[in-house]
Amino acid sequence: MKVIWGLKLGGLQQKIFNLMLIFIIVLLGAYAAVAYYQHKNLATVVGEAGVEQQDSIKAVSEQTMEGVLNSTMTQTTALQAYIANDIFADVQGDVRILQAYTVNLFEHAGRFENRKVPAPTAVNDGQLTAQLIHEDGVDPDGSETLGLVANMSETMKAIYESSDMISSVFVGLPDGNMILVNDRSGTFVAEDGSPLNLDIRHRPWYVQAVEAGEMIFTGVEIDAYTNIPMLECAAPVYYNDELVAVVAADIWLTSISEYVDSKATDGSFMCVINDKGQMLFSPKDDGIFRAATASDAPDLRDSSDEEFADFIALALNENTGLKMLEIEGTEYFICGVPLETLGWTVITVVEKELIYQPTAAMLTSYDEINNRATESYKSGLQHSAQTVIVLTVVIVLLAVSAAMILAYRVVKPIEHMTQKLNSLNENDKVFKMEKVYRTGDEIEVLAQSFASLSEKTQEYISQITKITAEKERIGTELALATRIQADMLPNIYPAFPDRPEFDIYASMDPAKEVGGDFYDFFLADDDHLCMVMADVSGKGVPAALFMMASKIILQNNAMMGKSPAQILKDTNAAICANNREDMFVTVWMGIMEISTGKLTASNAGHEYPILKHSDSRFELVKDTHCFVLGGMEDLNYKEYEIVLKPGDKLFLYTDGVPEATNSKNELFGTQRMLEALNREPDSEPEKILKVMRDYVDRFAEGAEQFDDITMLCMEYRGPSHTEDKPEKTQSE
Repeated sequence: MKVIWGLKLGGLQQKIFNLMLIFIIVLLGAYAAVAYYQHKNLATVVGEAGVEQQDSIKAVSEQTMEGVLNSTMTQTTALQAYIANDIFADVQGDVRILQAYTVNLFEHAGRFENRKVPAPTAVNDGQLTAQLIHEDGVDPDGSETLGLVANMSETMKAIYESSDMISSVFVGLPDGNMILVNDRSGTFVAEDGSPLNLDIRHRPWYVQAVEAGEMIFTGVEIDAYTNIPMLECAAPVYYNDELVAVVAADIWLTSISEYVDSKATDGSFMCVINDKGQMLFSPKDDGIFRAATASDAPDLRDSSDEEFADFIALALNENTGLKMLEIEGTEYFICGVPLETLGWTVITVVEKELIYQPTAAMLTSYDEINNRATESYKSGLQHSAQTVIVLTVVIVLLAVSAAMILAYRVVKPIEHMTQKLNSLNENDKVFKMEKVYRTGDEIEVLAQSFASLSEKTQEYISQITKITAEKERIGTELALATRIQADMLPNIYPAFPDRPEFDIYASMDPAKEVGGDFYDFFLADDDHLCMVMADVSGKGVPAALFMMASKIILQNNAMMGKSPAQILKDTNAAICANNREDMFVTVWMGIMEISTGKLTASNAGHEYPILKHSDSRFELVKDTHCFVLGGMEDLNYKEYEIVLKPGDKLFLYTDGVPEATNSKNELFGTQRMLEALNREPDSEPEKILKVMRDYVDRFAEGAEQFDDITMLCMEYRGPSHTEDKPEKTQSE
């Protein structure tokens, strides 16, 4: 449009100017009333439509953003807590290995020679070394058990090297001596080169483990030599009901603090709260989220903000889900997931304003477009009205027909726009440009603004839809992985319908979509049944892949006719040859000679098997535990024999059964497991496994399953299965 002397040629001003030239005074009043009415009606409809669209945009956007936030934030927090919990659980597993190995040393003390452990020296600083620390006034040469316990040095080194979290591995003796493994020998040496002594039996890890009589995690302590904050996992070792040692591992907490700081962004952050409700790690320097040492930090459960205090108490006990709280004048989205091993909790916090910024920006853009269009229309209408008034005095003789035609052409697009806006509903929210709006003036500008805003709104909804579809695709792929893993294990029962000499049944229930536990059973030949029960370190997809590789290697070695000990040795060598991720697997493997009932078995760090003779109850078989597969090269494994009689039953399982927890964080335990097995001990293997699973589910009371639950039961019926079984005798 061109502007000449303030008049827009080709615009609304020119149309009104032309209309007034041909309008007669008699019809001017009537037309002015109609135009005024249409203008007011359009302003009302536009205003109402704008408010409705704003409300719709805001509602859809906020619901979508909150839904995405609820899914991603809770899953991310749970994953972070799961990873942290798994790290501490791995440390617990390492300490359990030390505990079991120490008991084995004392049980077979005659098989080991006394070894010497050197005192710390600055020369070994930076090298992984086993060194002797003792209390003031203690003579290491007078220790009766130090030389025996020194045989643990290589195992302690292997545990230290296999973990990125462990800073030291040590074993303290009741006589005031301690063997310590790390790469910081210079830390334990005075300036004159003499070793530093330590009050071992009064350190928190020693005292708390002895008082508890079981494995414990200490609170956050300050390292006696480096002054670095740390956490210690310790367990007492008893032999013949006497305390013979306390094994432990240090965990430095500096990496957790650095990780928390790295996750902080403008408006979102994560923090860690201990079991006493104190803020241990947080990127904030002030306010209620400020981190402090355990001695200075307040218990947030006693905060004056009751809603926040209740949230902290809840987060220490269960997954809170996404909640919105107003804290110190700011609204936050917040969720928490507890760490089972420590009783701590991980909390993720996001400012509400940060989540709603896209919605606010879109509404602001909408308002700007709408305001510009409205102002443009009003300005043009005002100028047109002034022009009409001035020209009406001069032009009164134009034809009525021309006035009516021109008036109709001006009012028609406005009426059509009004009808279109009034007709918009939930099924049709799109305002589109039509030929009737192509007027070349402010009406076209206004219509184009509505069409542009409507198109942007649809694009935004389309993007949200694509994000939702991607999440569904990932879920489908995980479900397929679960089916593939299940198909890798024997799952058709009865497994050997043509072999009446025995009956066997097994099951696996992974904690996540895919798991690391596995079982296997197969005939190596017509007279030998192989049985395997294993547990891979870690969880999820990596553990599942490692599980598949381990299962194939074990089965291939077994099919070569090797003994269980040789199978485990060869499998360990194959795994260690290419194990860059330092994963390992615990395995119990047994080969039963079907014609005689002789069972030859070997245990690589797995749970004790459980055996029921035909005339007795289910009881633990405390066999010899060798080292796990994948943990160390060039290991030999021991095997043992059990003669099964007709009617005897063998029960195998992973630690997911005794370590199942309920809502009170109580462990299911070995004793409850034996009680469940002995409820119906004479049932078939399938019924025994179902009874056990029902027993675990009732104990858990709906609590989330954190570990895979895998079980196998085999009943030996003898070389020839008949109705009249041979006389039962007590097995060896």
